[in-house]
Amino acid sequence: MGTGKRSLVTAAVALVCAVTVLGAPGTAYASPAKPDPAPSPSSTGSTPVSNKDLEAVRKKLDELYHDAAVATDAYNAAEEDAEKQSAEIVELAREIVRGKKKLAELKDLIGAAARAQYRGGGLPPEVQLWLSENPQEFLDGAGRVRQGQHASKGLLAAKERTQQDLEQYAQDASAQWEKLEANRKAKAKAKKEIKKQIAAAEEVESQLEKEELERLTKLEEQAAYDAQTEWLGSGVLDEINGKSSARGKKAVKFATDQIGKPYEWGAEGPGTYDCSGLTSQAWASAGTGIPRTSQEQWKQLKHIEIKDMRPGDLIIYNADASHVAMYIGDGAMVHAPRPGRTVTIAGAGSMPILGVVRPDV
Repeated sequence: MGTGKRSLVTAAVALVCAVTVLGAPGTAYASPAKPDPAPSPSSTGSTPVSNKDLEAVRKKLDELYHDAAVATDAYNAAEEDAEKQSAEIVELAREIVRGKKKLAELKDLIGAAARAQYRGGGLPPEVQLWLSENPQEFLDGAGRVRQGQHASKGLLAAKERTQQDLEQYAQDASAQWEKLEANRKAKAKAKKEIKKQIAAAEEVESQLEKEELERLTKLEEQAAYDAQTEWLGSGVLDEINGKSSARGKKAVKFATDQIGKPYEWGAEGPGTYDCSGLTSQAWASAGTGIPRTSQEQWKQLKHIEIKDMRPGDLIIYNADASHVAMYIGDGAMVHAPRPGRTVTIAGAGSMPILGVVRPDV
């Protein structure tokens, strides 16, 4: 690698990003197979990048893809909120249409009542009684007049309530439009951030030769292997023996059937997925709706001790809940890792676990 190209790698490594590691896919076995060692720098051409430099690149890529994952969660959350707000605006519009129709009907009824009273004459009731040839008939009619007056008051009250409802519907619709616009801006901002982080990661990778990319992959595999080995070394798998539920089996089958499909941020299938798109669709296929994002899955679903987890449960990773995978048993999970990767099986402990949640309680 020439001096100019090396300086680009150095510059890329120096980028200031987040510090939480998203991680890379590794081999998912109860006793993971150790990856082949990365080739020695001495086996490459002149002035090769050292393993130490590549390790710095690996960590920087993890940080960049982690930032992209955080932005993807923000994008998905804004999109989900926007969909809800759009639905609420549509329903409010329907209520306004119904309210206007009701108001028009009430106005017609009030007009009809007023005309009927007008036709009855404008004299006071006691005068009408004096002039009446049949006092009893007049008294019966007076009762009807009072009923009509009560009915008119009821119509007026109903009209006032309907007008108030229409005003409230209009205010609610306006508020929802403001929220919808805010979420559109949030989506646009998140989308920009996602593209920025992915572009930065791709720029870093583009500075490496083919052999160095291969060594980088080996370092990623080694990091995943070391993390999984440490996790298993704690004896955690000895305590995990839960059996999946009927729905959990369906969710696991759906998720594993997607193996090999590309990662795409914001995607929910059927051809591509992001991490929470895979888990939410897997559980939807099993008849259980869950939140769209990994952060909301962590917030809203029931928390389970790691020792109690069973196939189908969701493992939330990183301190900010920016990644999610599905446990499939035997110390393994299935997930959509990051841009440039495909849905795959990996060690459940190959990334820092925040906790476990269960959709079907």
